Amino acid sequence: MGGFIQSSPTQENETNWVPILVGLVAVVVVVGIILLVWHNQPKGSANPHPYATNVKLSDIKMSAAQNFVGASVTYIDGTVTNAGDKTVLHAVIHVIFRNSISEVAQAEDIPLRVLQLGGPYADTVDLLSAPLQPGQNKPFRLTFEHVSSDWNQNYPELEVTDVTVR
Repeated sequence: MGGFIQSSPTQENETNWVPILVGLVAVVVVVGIILLVWHNQPKGSANPHPYATNVKLSDIKMSAAQNFVGASVTYIDGTVTNAGDKTVLHAVIHVIFRNSISEVAQAEDIPLRVLQLGGPYADTVDLLSAPLQPGQNKPFRLTFEHVSSDWNQNYPELEVTDVTVR
């Protein structure tokens, strides 16, 4: 039986473990990096920006429509007023949709976009493109491509949390 090449069982087992160990170490390193990055990400500020109290939301109305692919889109429209003495360049609204037992069904931080009414239809633009001057008010629109099916259909809670001023 000299024509057959036989390898020793110990060599075969050693060579099979090397790729497995290398793969396992690579997975552990990647998971460790992801956890480190995720853990060190800045959390949403617990306290709103001090100027946020000067950004007032009023005349809130909700509507829904279907987009071109047949999905439902939810809109929150209203008026934003700058009651302070600085120009608002950016604002973020924390929106909370609740379920039937008042638990949070969905919470999102969404940039405030104002309606620009020139042209054949209203378009939303960032406040950086259309800053909100002191004492000025403008119509705004928040757009949600998806709202949780657990939502109780009541108006969501809206809070201005982050503001950039000049």
